[in-house]
Amino acid sequence: MNITSDLKKAKRGAIAKAISIFENDEKESRKLIKKIFKTSGKSVVIGITGPAGAGKSSLIDKISTKLKKSGLKPAVLAIDPTSHVSGGAILGDRVRMTESTDSGTYIRSMASRGATGAISRSIRNSIRVLEYAGFDPIIIESVGAGQTEIEISNIADITVVVFNPHTGDSIQTIKAGITEIGDIYLVHKSDLDGASQLFQSVQDFIGTAEKNPLILKVSSKTGKGVTEFVTELKKIMRKRKKEKKLSEKQRLSIELDDIILNTINQKVATMLHSNKAYSGYLKKVQDRKIDPFEAAEKISNSIMK
Repeated sequence: MNITSDLKKAKRGAIAKAISIFENDEKESRKLIKKIFKTSGKSVVIGITGPAGAGKSSLIDKISTKLKKSGLKPAVLAIDPTSHVSGGAILGDRVRMTESTDSGTYIRSMASRGATGAISRSIRNSIRVLEYAGFDPIIIESVGAGQTEIEISNIADITVVVFNPHTGDSIQTIKAGITEIGDIYLVHKSDLDGASQLFQSVQDFIGTAEKNPLILKVSSKTGKGVTEFVTELKKIMRKRKKEKKLSEKQRLSIELDDIILNTINQKVATMLHSNKAYSGYLKKVQDRKIDPFEAAEKISNSIMK
């Protein structure tokens, strides 16, 4: 099959195949990126993060349906924490996103595989696949797990952080990084006890942030606040569309650095272990004849000649 022409027609099989190529096949992914890169960088990317159990999937279900009804073509990439036992991802998201799946929203679950840089690379290219297939906006859902959510905020044009009163996440335990990344903070499941106190805590804690983020109460269950959230989201999307060229330039600069450093790292690792001096100096360190810093300097000098 001609994968690019099928991608242009937004055929689901082609999208799934293209994303799998970027996840698993470096050689083929190089060929594919050549074909789709030039037209990329135009869709608005919305990152939605927060602790497990915050109800992100049911919320995304509601908002993607509303975005679709307003004439947009959303797609969802759900980053799943990888199961350490099987290496498989917990793909419950699609089950909870029944309404948006029925309305034609493309939803794909991706395993995070525990590697942070690898998340960025496969997400960046998966976003390009979805852009090529005509999706805009692209929603990325991630389970807040420290580094991952900060990385998502580096890729997303808009970052939404979701809390709920029953995740056991009192505001004091929320990681510092999360208070700096959000454009919108949502207290979800606002029909539950404790939602008003949590909302007040979030306002006190995050209201002073430099970004001056929006803080809203929503409930997927009752639908309360969802329309207001989507209205505000669309306003920010319009603003980010205008700034997209500049933000894309900054992101490509980060991506290029990331790829160069990764390539150099791999090459150096290969050279290192085939370097004759390495095993000699390693033995000296192991015998406590020299310290690791001195050995590292001498090995580095012999490689960089």
